[in-house]
Amino acid sequence: MTIKLAVTERDEKTKIDTLRANGQIPAVVYGPKQESIALVIDAKLFDKVRKEAGESTIIELEGLKTEVEVLIQDVEFNPVRQEVLHADLYAVEKGKEMTTHVALEFIGEAPVEAGKIGNVTKVLHEVNVTCKPADLPSHIDVDLSSLVGLDDKILLKDLPVGKGVKIEGDDEDPVVVVSAMREEEEEEAPALDMDAIEVEQKGKGEDEDEDKGE
Repeated sequence: MTIKLAVTERDEKTKIDTLRANGQIPAVVYGPKQESIALVIDAKLFDKVRKEAGESTIIELEGLKTEVEVLIQDVEFNPVRQEVLHADLYAVEKGKEMTTHVALEFIGEAPVEAGKIGNVTKVLHEVNVTCKPADLPSHIDVDLSSLVGLDDKILLKDLPVGKGVKIEGDDEDPVVVVSAMREEEEEEAPALDMDAIEVEQKGKGEDEDEDKGE
């Protein structure tokens, strides 16, 4: 999956405040085989692409002398308004394998949890994969509907990936595990013996009367 993003080279004489006032943001693209280039991107367009692409979808930059495929490497936000202030774009080499992290998306309902047999614990929320840029998945689905019993689990080797995509790590590493559901035992307060309390109070009253009589 590839998303296109229109960019222009930035004139270093233009102040950053001026760019932002005009609804644009400064950015930079760089990589092992890519000369660093300062860019200007429409702020609303970039925000839309950022939300759609995340950090594990190839973005094709349009508007430069040559086409460049990138991943969003880092984004700086305004701490108050949460607006994008600057973006770092990492250029990948076409046709060459790369290693990056891909998010896991959990789908389906676990019967073991629906039946109150056990609790599902998500051990991992992303994994590292190695593949060519064109084969990079935007995410990997993890189907929880296979979790039926307490001994069930989902391992790295169980994750579905396309041809040419290799998940890094031990095949036996857990992604999702099931643990026994703990029953909360409510401690019941001991019942009060009202007869005993009444006798005790009566006894105290008689003792007080005797003290007054003396």
